[in-house]
Amino acid sequence: MENTLGVKVPPLSVPDRLLLGPGPSNSHPLVLQALANQPVGHLDPFYIDLMAEVQVLLRNIWQTNNRLTLPMSGTGSAAMEATIANIVEPGDIFLVGIKGYFGSRLADMASRYKAEVKTISKSWGDAFTLLELEEALIKYKPAVLALVHAETSTGVCQPIEGVGELCRKYNCLLILDTVTSLGSVPLHLDKWKVDLAYSCSQKGLSCPPGLGPFTMNERAEDKLNRREGKVPNWYLDVSLLNKYWGSDRVYHHTAPVNMNFGIRESLRLIVEEGLENSWKRHQDNAELLWSGLENLGIEMHVKKEYRLPTLTTVKIPEGINGKTFTLHLLNEFGVEIGGGLGELAGKVWRIGLMGYNSKKENVEKILNLFDTELSKFKA
Repeated sequence: MENTLGVKVPPLSVPDRLLLGPGPSNSHPLVLQALANQPVGHLDPFYIDLMAEVQVLLRNIWQTNNRLTLPMSGTGSAAMEATIANIVEPGDIFLVGIKGYFGSRLADMASRYKAEVKTISKSWGDAFTLLELEEALIKYKPAVLALVHAETSTGVCQPIEGVGELCRKYNCLLILDTVTSLGSVPLHLDKWKVDLAYSCSQKGLSCPPGLGPFTMNERAEDKLNRREGKVPNWYLDVSLLNKYWGSDRVYHHTAPVNMNFGIRESLRLIVEEGLENSWKRHQDNAELLWSGLENLGIEMHVKKEYRLPTLTTVKIPEGINGKTFTLHLLNEFGVEIGGGLGELAGKVWRIGLMGYNSKKENVEKILNLFDTELSKFKA
């Protein structure tokens, strides 16, 4: 067929970027190398073995023995929706702790599955206490409590120890959003008694976006198995996916084979480094960033005890156009940092140090840019 575009389409040429925003992060060269392999069939014995490896690695990094642990074929939002689609039935009381943009997304999703959504809120930069959560559980008597562990919009890390015990005490399931914490912030799903969790491939795991790690324990499985009707989302139905990712290996959909090559390598690299070493590296580099910014007279948005080591929200100094500065860093230096979301739009920058990008040299680079460039934008 003749080319009707009228112009020659050049080969793809991607600019070189250092991604120090809210995600994605840059991928390790070995992950990119894994992605570049020729695909194999999604029922090939080699790929079946690789699927099992990915599941074992995910369990290790989440610190869980959950049988149903797998990467959803879709982004983190697909994994988020999977937790809701599989365990929410019409009329279930679904309690969401909202302290940022992604808590609101959980509430929106649950409402679409006809849950009776109840919410409790904290300011965008704060976290819930155990007492506040217990009072809400007593008041609303939910079937499910959903919390964001690492709130990407605010840079807050929600303390989780003790929450699972409360959920057992008041007979509800606990969903945990670990999108910006998996692989880089301490997570102990079994110890914390978390029933369902989800994440993404492109942040702490430093694999390109496209997979959404998902896990559910036996308590969640029991609720799934007791459903009166089918899961209303066919693509995300874990009772069907279990036949593909479980021992039966029955075809469900054509899996993104190369994405699983990539996540397998990203998970392997974390295990090779040592999970606790990865957690410490992220914490050390975050503290280096925080002290460096403070030395420059720049204020953080979140109190230190609640700060995420993967994502720091920085207050934009008065008189600075935050978007103009981020575009300057991107266009002149190839460095991406993020702006604020929702209530924090125009008020903060979001600086990410995730996975492969959590390095001392990256901290030094962004601090140097703030030191030399920010003054050019002051009125």
